[in-house]
Amino acid sequence: EYKDKTILLGMDDMDVFKGIELKLHAFEHVLEMHPYLRQSLVLIQVVNPPRSQSKEMEALQLELRESVERINSKYGSDLHTPLVWLDRPVPHYERIALYSVADCAIVTATRDGMNLMPYEYIVCRQGPDENPGTRRSTLVVSEFVGCSPSLSGAFRVNPWSVESVSDAMLHCISMTPQESTLRHDKHWKYLTRHTASHWASSYLNNLKRACEKHSSMKFYGLGLGLDSFRMVAMDMNFRRLDVVSVQEAFSNSQSRVFLLDYDQTLMTTSSFSQQPSEMVLGVLVNICSNPANTVVIVSGRRSQDLQEWFGQVNNLGLIAEHGYKFRPPGGDKWETHLNVEPSWHDVVLPVLEHYVECTDGSYLEKKESALVWHYQDTDPDYGSWQAKELLDQLESVMANQPVEAAKGNGIIEVKPQGASKGAAADIVFSWTRKAKDDVDFVFCVGDDRSDEEMFAAVEHVTFSPHMPAEVFACTVGAKPSKAPFYLDDPNEVLDVLRNLSIL
Repeated sequence: EYKDKTILLGMDDMDVFKGIELKLHAFEHVLEMHPYLRQSLVLIQVVNPPRSQSKEMEALQLELRESVERINSKYGSDLHTPLVWLDRPVPHYERIALYSVADCAIVTATRDGMNLMPYEYIVCRQGPDENPGTRRSTLVVSEFVGCSPSLSGAFRVNPWSVESVSDAMLHCISMTPQESTLRHDKHWKYLTRHTASHWASSYLNNLKRACEKHSSMKFYGLGLGLDSFRMVAMDMNFRRLDVVSVQEAFSNSQSRVFLLDYDQTLMTTSSFSQQPSEMVLGVLVNICSNPANTVVIVSGRRSQDLQEWFGQVNNLGLIAEHGYKFRPPGGDKWETHLNVEPSWHDVVLPVLEHYVECTDGSYLEKKESALVWHYQDTDPDYGSWQAKELLDQLESVMANQPVEAAKGNGIIEVKPQGASKGAAADIVFSWTRKAKDDVDFVFCVGDDRSDEEMFAAVEHVTFSPHMPAEVFACTVGAKPSKAPFYLDDPNEVLDVLRNLSIL
């Protein structure tokens, strides 16, 4: 019956979300725009009966019947029916036969889960191993179907775009045998490797891997309500900082390094209040007065701001913009530790300015080495959503640029590759070994993701053969961190520093 015909196959439930009417419109568009296909192209559409009846379902069935009659009366003849409509339950053997003869399978659902129809089609087109000959298959799959990401050889389409679906149909019809064979082989290899048993074993392996350290962790419930409550796993050794142990190690040491974050660590800051208080400055003055102490503020802020706020504190070191600039303790000149090409600003700046414009409460900060989008004063939900969108967009924009985007506490910062607080910590240790003795006491404190690199850097000092030291890495707030200790808030940080300054 279908000898020398090109067969397209659709197999769907009668449902408003299956996009059957969109498929018929696209098929009609192909026949209208390409008259030479009208006598050789056939769409076999199998429609399983609806699970329930409703006014919407009745309207859909009426629309589909009218479309079928219109297409067949307009483009059909006594010898050829372009649209074969099977509105009945199809037995298993008949489904296999239809899959086997179809040149292309089409799924245009507007919303669907793991639709198995494309997989069944590929298996049937492969056929038994003893059958000779090459295997070919082509697929047009809606991007809203759950299986579409796993079918990399299929034409993924937006089913609402009739032109997009009809173009994909035309590509399948006009595809060379070699290309359809390659696409089929790609899908077949994926199906044979990713079986149900493979999925089950990989799921169990991932579950075991995620749980293998649970016996050595402590779990805390954080948040309130269904939308924010979550269980957080922390290392068994993660605990509140023991001030007595810190004081004892401090008293027994000869060369000490203090690496201090500023925002939300030494002081709770906001976009309206950023300068350090007299209390913070007083504590820093006292602890810097001890010549055995190397105290450095490690911040992502601009060098001009840090100079203005902390310039009057004698013997205080300053690191600006995550290690881009360093003012040694006791010095008055800034050293630059990274070479930055400003050309990437032309690419990134328009993107950040767009998000400032469309996100109320956000603003843009321009540094010498970096650009920062602040969203801590926006609506929490909308700001977080915009931050995720911005990170995705920056990833594609910065593909060939020597910069990276990092998410901090209420900020998205685009900075040069290699600029990190971990590198900043190495700069401080290197300077201390040259200017003073080897370090035997390290106190490092911070509050957000950028400080995690600093915690990892100071961890190496503990095991360094040429510079063994007592290291106290501390995060502000009880949360998952590479630091083994925590303090609750900036007030506790200042209390620890104040107690050490009087020893």
